[in-house]
Amino acid sequence: MADTTIKISDEIRDRIRTLAEERGLSTRAYVERLVSGVPTEDERAERTAKAIAYVRSHLGTDLADDDLREGHEWRQAIVAGRVGSRR
Repeated sequence: MADTTIKISDEIRDRIRTLAEERGLSTRAYVERLVSGVPTEDERAERTAKAIAYVRSHLGTDLADDDLREGHEWRQAIVAGRVGSRR
């Protein structure tokens, strides 16, 4: 295991510590859990391709490229906060 130093504000450092403590984790374990849970772009593309293949082969749905484009645009709008509301 490698030790790494990153420069962050005191406020963020304290927030990470608090969040880790609330979950009964060390700061290192909490950061590792957070980072390992976020897929890379390549991993997301692979998951998407697998999901599309599954839908096309198992659900009997004619999933066209336009449908995929619209779904992608919808997801981007959600992420950008243009659709839906955050609680």
